[in-house]
Amino acid sequence: MNHRSKKADNNSINVIAGKWRGRNLRFPSLPQLRPTPIRVRETLFNWLSPVLSGSRCLDLFAGSGALGIEALSRGAIEVLFVEYHQAAVVALRDNLARLAVSNARVEAADVLSWLHKPGTPFEIVLLDPPFRSNLLELVCESIETGGWLSHTARIYIETEKSMKGLVLPVNWEPYREKTAGAVTYRLLKREREKLKG
Repeated sequence: MNHRSKKADNNSINVIAGKWRGRNLRFPSLPQLRPTPIRVRETLFNWLSPVLSGSRCLDLFAGSGALGIEALSRGAIEVLFVEYHQAAVVALRDNLARLAVSNARVEAADVLSWLHKPGTPFEIVLLDPPFRSNLLELVCESIETGGWLSHTARIYIETEKSMKGLVLPVNWEPYREKTAGAVTYRLLKREREKLKG
C-alpha cells in the first residue's frame, strides 16, 4: 500500500532500488506528466532484471525520468532520455546532475521527429507516451524500422487500460503484461528470426 502524501505523489519520485535507492527527486507539475507508479516500476524492473545490467536504454516520452533513472540505478550502462516539455527537460537534467550521472543525456525534442534521425541500437526501449495521444503505433513503427533496436531488444509499453486493438510490429513477441488501476503495461521481446518472414 502506498502511504505517501498526495503532494509527494504529484511532485516527486523515489528511486526503488540500486545505487540510488531511496533518493527522492522532484519534478514539475505538468498536465501530461504522469510518472509510472511505484508498484508498476517494481514489476517492470523484476521483468527486466535478467537483461538490465550493462544494457543501453532509450527512454522516450521521458517525463519525470522515473523509468530511465531507475534503470541507471540498477546497472544500465547508458540511458538516453527524450522529452519535449522544456520544464520537464530542465528538471530531468537537474536531477541527473544531482545524482552526478555521467552515462546519460537528455534530448529536448518531439519524439516522432527525433526518431527520424539515423538510429543506433538499444537493448531496452521504454515507452510511456501521454494517454489518448494516438502516438504509440507510429512511434513503435519508427523505432522498429529506424535502427533503434538491437536484435533481441526488450520494449516496455505503458498505456491506458481502455486502449484496445494496439497494432505492433509483427516480430515483437508478448513477454509479460499486467494491469494496475487505469494502466496496462507490457514487456515485449523483439524476435530476430521473424524479421524476414
